[in-house]
Amino acid sequence: MVEPVRSRTGGGRGGPGRGWRHSHQGGPVVPRSVSRGVVAPLLSCALLLTTAACNDDTQSASGAATPSASASFEQQKLAKTRFVANAGLAAGATYQWIVKPYRAGKFKKGADGRTLALVKAGLAGAFTYNRLKAAVNNAKGDPLLSKAVAPLSAGIDSLKDLGTKLRKGEAGDADVGAFEGVINSVKEAGKSAGANVVDKVPSASQLGG
Repeated sequence: MVEPVRSRTGGGRGGPGRGWRHSHQGGPVVPRSVSRGVVAPLLSCALLLTTAACNDDTQSASGAATPSASASFEQQKLAKTRFVANAGLAAGATYQWIVKPYRAGKFKKGADGRTLALVKAGLAGAFTYNRLKAAVNNAKGDPLLSKAVAPLSAGIDSLKDLGTKLRKGEAGDADVGAFEGVINSVKEAGKSAGANVVDKVPSASQLGG
């Protein structure tokens, strides 16, 4: 036999009025302690989600700044690498095809192989000028290197027509010395900015390029 359901709407001592929440929609009656137990975890979850979102935003902002700094570092590194490569080729061409044969007397009238030596010297002169101009342009990607080579622009420009003089056999001590002086200055400037230049003799195809 089923016992009748007793009313829970009373407000006496120990009655449901103090420990129960009444449903206004005809639904089940829920104890107040249970209601409070549900609300607290929900609030905790909301706080955790908000904190996580803030952390994500902070990490995103931090992550956005890092690639920029990294990209700047890589650009400067690439600038130095290219500077060293071009300046090294200029130095190698100057020594191999201008300074060395000149000191050996290959440019003097009547010297064996003079014509070929002068042709190579002329090509080397033009090649050296072009590579040095490229090196100065490369240096612009690194503030320290750019500042170091800036005073050398005039000296580099003075080499522009010396290739023709070499080819015609008209170059003298001062002209050959100009090439040596500029190359040494470029090496010193590079070294001061952490870009050590090493001579690299260009191939015949590069020289005639």
